[in-house]
Amino acid sequence: MNKNKKLVINSDWCKGCGICVEFCPAKVLEIKNDKVLLINPLKCTACGLCELRCPDYAIYLEVMDDGVKIDARK
Repeated sequence: MNKNKKLVINSDWCKGCGICVEFCPAKVLEIKNDKVLLINPLKCTACGLCELRCPDYAIYLEVMDDGVKIDARK
């Protein structure tokens, strides 16, 4: 994963639709118990397709700059 980006999943918002799983080019996401899970964080390329496609805003990339979180969603 890009060292300046971290994939964050809000399980409370996830409805388990699987759209993010289908669009993930690195195949690092999986649906288990009706929720998305990051199964291989080291292979995640932080491309952002999961965030772009999630209809419930349950998954997003958190951007870090010198150890400080930057909310890229604003």
